[in-house]
Amino acid sequence: MIAATILDRNFSGPIAASMESYPDGMVIVLDKPLGWTSADAVRKIKFTLQKHFHQKNLKVGHAGTLDPLATGLLLVCVGRATKIAEQLQAHTKEYVATIEFGATTPSYDLEKEIDATYAHEHITKNIVEEALARFIGPQEQVPPIFSAKMIGGIRAYEYARAGEPVDVKAAPIIIEEAVLLDFGSAPSLRPQATVRIRCSKGTYIRSFARDLGLAVGSGAHLTALRRTLSGDFEINNAISLDYFLSSNNFAG
Repeated sequence: MIAATILDRNFSGPIAASMESYPDGMVIVLDKPLGWTSADAVRKIKFTLQKHFHQKNLKVGHAGTLDPLATGLLLVCVGRATKIAEQLQAHTKEYVATIEFGATTPSYDLEKEIDATYAHEHITKNIVEEALARFIGPQEQVPPIFSAKMIGGIRAYEYARAGEPVDVKAAPIIIEEAVLLDFGSAPSLRPQATVRIRCSKGTYIRSFARDLGLAVGSGAHLTALRRTLSGDFEINNAISLDYFLSSNNFAG
């Protein structure tokens, strides 16, 4: 049971004038917009709340990073709620991913340009469904080199962007569910799948896309990603950043 005040679609608002009104902190259930980093969203919310509460030393953080090209559920913790961020981050997460077959990128998504193409004419809906079934359960997954994974105190993407070799170790994850929601053609005319994935903390959906491509005898990369669930929090109850910033949410 979370004692912190939950700011989502059910929040009766407005936000009180003092952080003292929230002794256990706040958890903002945010629908992160496309193109924003998780840190961007946290900074914007922190600046707004610092100004509102007239409190410079306000602690604000998040429970689980979303890439800039991903949208969806981001839990932003404020005040004493930052102490439970790690606890919140440990819960099961669910994503809806769009994966294009027949081509790869160095980042496993659209951050980087396509670096190789592969045969894809053999890929069918049945082949993808059979491959997805083999992913269910505990496994070892290698994170992308373009990721925030720490290696010797430095983020992996810092090595990758500098053109230096990156030795990213496999880590244990659990895929609880991988369901094919749709199968068709991408704008490139290569086959494309939309997959719902329920998984443990530490799972990289970009790596899942790479591995799924290998599993169907081709290459693949992620073209869209949306986090729809994190523990007991669902995207249907999340608020947009614009809604949070609305003057209607703040007391005078």
